[in-house]
Order: sequence, then structure tokens, then C-alpha cells
Amino acid sequence: MTDDTPEEPHVFPVGRKPGEMLFCTMMLILGGLLIAAIGWQTTWLDGKRLAAQPRFWPTLSLCGVVLFAGLNWLSRRKVERTPGRWREAGIWLRSLEFVGWYLLYVWAIPVIGYLPATVTFCAGLTLRLGYRGKPIWAAIGFALFVVLFFKSAMNVKMPGGAIYQLAPEGLRYILLRYF
Repeated sequence: MTDDTPEEPHVFPVGRKPGEMLFCTMMLILGGLLIAAIGWQTTWLDGKRLAAQPRFWPTLSLCGVVLFAGLNWLSRRKVERTPGRWREAGIWLRSLEFVGWYLLYVWAIPVIGYLPATVTFCAGLTLRLGYRGKPIWAAIGFALFVVLFFKSAMNVKMPGGAIYQLAPEGLRYILLRYF
């Protein structure tokens, strides 16, 4: 009996993955636009060496994005396409929901304060991901740890919530300082 399965793993896939060319094209366009904008987003300092220039490292990394996206695009363009490009793009777009969650969190901090916003954010994301029961309490515990660690232990300055102004004078100081 002969076994037709190869001994070595197949390193280079035979077909293109869904969305691979779309991703390469998007990276080429985005990288090219960012390189084009680098002139008015950064500066060139006279008398500084090349590696010390504020525009050098961002430009180098963006050139790497464009180069490797272009090489990937060129190496994969003649390979047989796997269907599902737009379904894959839909998955990418659905992940932007979590960017919205984060923006809502950042907006809520100056309004309701760092502690309530962080607890609500962690518990809300835990619920959104489908967890119930003990994981909710773990998320709340994590949020309390984060707030106490950053505000108390590391003394990170966060904006006080507008709602803290409604608290009595002594409690207001504690809320602004530690929570």
C-alpha cells in the first residue's frame, strides 16, 4: 500500500486565500497615500543625521508596507483565486464594531469618570462577546484592578468625570484623585 500524502508540510499554499488580493491592494493604496502625506506630517531637521530625522523611520516602514504588499500582489496575481473575497471583507468591516466600542469608552471617560467608564466598558464587552455569570465578575475585577493600578499606583493623570462634580467636597477629591 502506498501513501500519497507528502512527508513534508506544504509551505506555500496552492490557491489564493479569500481577500488576499483585496488586502494587498488596500495596503498598496494606503501605504502610497501615507508616503505621499509624509512631507506635511513630519519635518526635516537641518544638521541631523539621517537616522535621527523624524521623517526617516516612518518613511522606511511605510516603504516596507508598500514593497511587501506589492511583492505579495505580484507573486499571487496568477494563482487560482479562492472565492469569498467580499465575505472576507465583510468580516473585516464587522470587526470595526470594536473600534466603535473603544471610541464610546474614550468619549465616556470625561463624562462619567474613569472608574465607571472602565467597569461599564469591560462588563459591556464581556456581555457582547456572549459571556455570562462568573466572567462578568472577572471583567469587573479586571476593570477595578486597571483603574487602581493606573490611577493610584502609577499616578496616571486621567480627566475627572463631569459627574464627579455632583459629589460632596470630600468625596469629590477622592474620586478625582483615585478613580
